[in-house]
Amino acid sequence: MHGHPTPSPIPAPPTWRLGDLGIHRVDEVPLPSQTGSWLLPAAGPDVVARAPWLRPDFADDAGTLRLASHSFAFSVDGLRVLVDTGIGNGKTRANPAWDNLDSDYLTRLTTAGFAPETVDLVILTHLHTDHVGWNTRADGGLWKPTFPNARYLTARTEWNHWATAEMDDARRQMFRDSVHPVKDADLLHLVDVPAEGTEVAPGVRLIPTPGHTPGHISVELRSGTATALITGDCIHHPVQLHDPGIDSCVDTDPRQAASTRRRLLSSLADTDTLLLGTHFPSPTGGRVTSRGDSYRLVPSL
Repeated sequence: MHGHPTPSPIPAPPTWRLGDLGIHRVDEVPLPSQTGSWLLPAAGPDVVARAPWLRPDFADDAGTLRLASHSFAFSVDGLRVLVDTGIGNGKTRANPAWDNLDSDYLTRLTTAGFAPETVDLVILTHLHTDHVGWNTRADGGLWKPTFPNARYLTARTEWNHWATAEMDDARRQMFRDSVHPVKDADLLHLVDVPAEGTEVAPGVRLIPTPGHTPGHISVELRSGTATALITGDCIHHPVQLHDPGIDSCVDTDPRQAASTRRRLLSSLADTDTLLLGTHFPSPTGGRVTSRGDSYRLVPSL
C-alpha cells in the first residue's frame, strides 16, 4: 500500500530575544531571484562585489540579491502583535510570483503561537501589496479579515495618500481584496505618527520613515534596556547599508527615502539595537556597524 507522504512538520520559527520579548520571524516565501535586479536596479553584481560581507547569506556568488517575504510576531503586555502580513493566498496579482500564491503561512503563524483569532494588533508599515495580503482570506467567495479580533494599524498619512492617489488596476484590486474589507469591518485604525514617533503598546513605537511611501512607518521595540527596529521597506536589503543611496524602483520619493535611510542608519550604527529587515533573507537580523559613510550588518540570532 502506498499512503500519502507525511508532510514534514513546520519548524519552530527563528526567534530573537529582546529583554523579555521573543520576536519571531514567520516566513511566507522566498522571493524569486530576479526580484533584486528589478527592485534595486542600481545594486548590480559590481556593487555586491564591493561588499563581500553580503555573500553568501544576502547575495549569491554571482552577485544576485536574495530577498524574502515574512512577518514578525511578538507578545507584549498580554498583546499579541503581528507586523506586516505578506502577499496572501489565492489573490489575483499582476506580479506572476505573487499571483494566486498557495503558501503555508497560516500554519507557520499558528506554529509560532499566533493562531489568527488570537492576534490582537496588526501593524502595517505601509499599504503595498506584499505587506497587506494576509489582512484577509477567502471565505465563501468573499474576502474576510484573517485576524477578526485584531486592530489593524497604519499611519493616517499613508491612508490619506492612497485615498487620493491615481491607482492602476492592480493596486485597486489589492485595496478591494486586502484593505477595504478590513476597513468595512471597522478594524482599520489610522494613527497620527509625529516626528518623534508614537507608542501604540508598551514598548512598541511607530517611527515615521517616509520616502518609500509618504506614510511609511518602522516599528521600534523596547524591553528593558534592549531595543530593536523592524524596517518595513525603508530598507529592502542589506546592500542599502553598504550604500544608503541605492533606491528602490517603487519608492514614491527616492530622495526622501535615501535621506530617511541615512538618518536611520546613522542613529543605529555602532549601537546594540537589533535591526530586523522585513525582506532580508536569513539571518535577517543584526547590529549595524559603520565604516565611513558605509555600514554593514553583523548578523545575530
